[in-house]
Amino acid sequence: MRGRARLVSCKNLQPLKLLQPAAPGRACHVVLSSYGGGLVAGDVIRLRVAVRADAQLVLSTQASTRVFRSIDGAVAEQHTVGELAENALAVVLPDPLVPQAGSRYRQTQAWHLHPTALLLLVDWFHSGRMDQGERFAYTALHAELRVRVAGRLVMLDRFGFEPAENIAAAPANFAGYQTFFSVFLVGSPADTRFQLLATALRQLKMPGGSQPHFSLHGAECVVAATQARENVWVLRAAAHSRLALQPVLHALLTALAAAELLGYNPLERKM
Repeated sequence: MRGRARLVSCKNLQPLKLLQPAAPGRACHVVLSSYGGGLVAGDVIRLRVAVRADAQLVLSTQASTRVFRSIDGAVAEQHTVGELAENALAVVLPDPLVPQAGSRYRQTQAWHLHPTALLLLVDWFHSGRMDQGERFAYTALHAELRVRVAGRLVMLDRFGFEPAENIAAAPANFAGYQTFFSVFLVGSPADTRFQLLATALRQLKMPGGSQPHFSLHGAECVVAATQARENVWVLRAAAHSRLALQPVLHALLTALAAAELLGYNPLERKM
């Protein structure tokens, strides 16, 4: 509609709320919120997303997603299924997940892309309520991401961690880092939008990070970026604090503000 994407169909049930703030660019911006300020054990959120041909969607959250304590072993769950049509663009940019002490959380995402569609997806979680000194006190955290292009699986990313059975501070796990930021980019290598975002991710890679004796000692934030497939880029970052991740997030938002992409910073009102 006049070069702008519009929300044409929307339905939500408690505990999920879907908000639509005005966006200055061409994209439709939808914000996920919760009536309880987070997820309670036993909550199951199922979200279906459809982005039609040539449309643009920004999917973000109103605040960090808190996962509250489970007292009976019940799990809070969130499951997302998304479909992107021809030339569609979806930017999934949530605030971090904050699993509180004693919480159990499971997340799955399945995205189905047309070969000319573009998906930029962020998955971000803290070790707990860092401002209260809470570190890996949750019971279980599991996440799975699947992305298919024209029906073919091009990405499968799984993460699972149970602090009681592992040593979170071990160098093989998280060492001293407390917040973890992943970016997944899937699209056509011939797409200018894909090329712009791939360049932005490549430039965030730490100098010397590929050296066999690369030292991380004293680094407030570490970043690794790699081209996993011709049409897939993955960036991982770990930091001691959310503030230390700010340069990474800023670079990503700056790239999205390019005229060829969203044309605006989707989180500017939050910054």
